[in-house]
Amino acid sequence: MTYTASHSAAFRRPARRRIGLSTVLAAWRSRQQLKVLDDRALADIGLTRSEAQAEASRPIWDVPATWRN
Repeated sequence: MTYTASHSAAFRRPARRRIGLSTVLAAWRSRQQLKVLDDRALADIGLTRSEAQAEASRPIWDVPATWRN
């Protein structure tokens, strides 16, 4: 086997972490719940209405790295 730069580059890439279905569903459920909280409840958790809307509009697969398997 010939050693090439492209071959070695593939081994240097960081491993991709998979996102499990349960993780994606948990993120979706949490974001759906943010949509219905009133301003008082949002203030209790330290969010503004615009921050909650921004979080709720994120794509379903966009979860924090700490949630990934």
